Amino acid sequence: MARPSPPLLEIVRAGSPGLERRWREAERASAAAERVAERIVRDVRRRGDAALAEWSRRFPAAGQGRYAPGERVSAAALAAAWRRTPPALRRALRQAAGNIRRMAEWQKPRPWMRRVLPGVCVGQLVRAIESVGCYVPGGRYPLPSTLLMTALPARTAGVPRVVVACPSPADAVLAAAHLAGVEEFRVMGGAQAIAALAYGTRTLAPVAKIVGPGNEYVTAAKRLVAGDCEIDFAAGPTEVLWLARGGENPAFIAADLIAQAEHDPRAAAWLVTPAGDLARAVQQEVERQMGARPNAVAAAALRRRSAIILARDWTHALALADRLAPEHLTLPAADLAKVHNAGSVFLGDYAPQAVGDYLSGTNHVLPTQGRARLRGGLSVTDFLKLITVQRLTKAGLRRLALHIVTLAEAEGLHAHAGSVAVRLQPAAQRTAAATLTPEGRK
Repeated sequence: MARPSPPLLEIVRAGSPGLERRWREAERASAAAERVAERIVRDVRRRGDAALAEWSRRFPAAGQGRYAPGERVSAAALAAAWRRTPPALRRALRQAAGNIRRMAEWQKPRPWMRRVLPGVCVGQLVRAIESVGCYVPGGRYPLPSTLLMTALPARTAGVPRVVVACPSPADAVLAAAHLAGVEEFRVMGGAQAIAALAYGTRTLAPVAKIVGPGNEYVTAAKRLVAGDCEIDFAAGPTEVLWLARGGENPAFIAADLIAQAEHDPRAAAWLVTPAGDLARAVQQEVERQMGARPNAVAAAALRRRSAIILARDWTHALALADRLAPEHLTLPAADLAKVHNAGSVFLGDYAPQAVGDYLSGTNHVLPTQGRARLRGGLSVTDFLKLITVQRLTKAGLRRLALHIVTLAEAEGLHAHAGSVAVRLQPAAQRTAAATLTPEGRK
């Protein structure tokens, strides 16, 4: 008799050996990718367009044949793709774009000036960075949603030059670029595209910042160029962590885990719960749903990096999620205040991660591999600079002068003290002058 196949999603107890290692597995693959990416980045930096074309031929993207590597897609071609797009998809893209713009506007910091003391005002300017490169993957799936998630916050921020790089742009991606008002669309991908964006070529001016997700080579290349060109963050394969007390709908949980697992064979999809009956129900529901709609990519991710974890209790489950700092985190709405580390949070049974992936307006370019301990997902603030401002009257400076001189003297920066003293009348000036140098002290 044939032995039954092991379940796609294993149930394990928290604390089992190798659990966190499985969650962090993608980090181990990055070293090998970085060695390849380093060669590519160095070559494109040195030889520009010729190297970009050569590496693109060595690692061709499906469907790239319509365009030469590095080719710029004209505005007319983007508009034509929009016209070819089915009406239902155009409506969905418009709805997504409207929500993304609205979210970006709500997130946008505002300029202000406020009085600290009479005659002393401080404030901030908000200015867009000068240029950005938006990387849109084009391998396993066409991703018009990623184009909207990267280009629209940049446009909302007021970035004057937005360059999109995609190795294999489907019509839906080109249509999304038209909708987003993208004026510079380049057909290029992989580490070679990141290098071209960072350092420029004869036909492509470099950008100030690169954003967007990609495979391990794109991620490695972003890390390599980060010393010369700003990046958002190095994002790895998709992660989802469902926190369930017990009593949640197992079909909903299973569907979410499968949905995120289908992104990549190295995706991580975890349920953490103290409820053993729910754990078994979700395990069975994953088998049922995958049997009804087989998905080889999701199956590989569920077997390789995913798990159902039995926590000791709810406090333990929350602590485990906080330590893992997942890209996507689902939990009951009542526990939102307990969340400290997550890329994006989904509350309750009726907030599938697919809502954030496409239409709610929140961004799906999110930190992975524990980086959510340090930052959230891509937002309009990634494309903005906050520049501080000071405005003082003579009377306002006089109110601060003694403390400035005292602090400058304590640090030995006598010219700092002098720059205040020279602006003031004799009384303050004598006070400052007496402390400007050791020789001048009384």
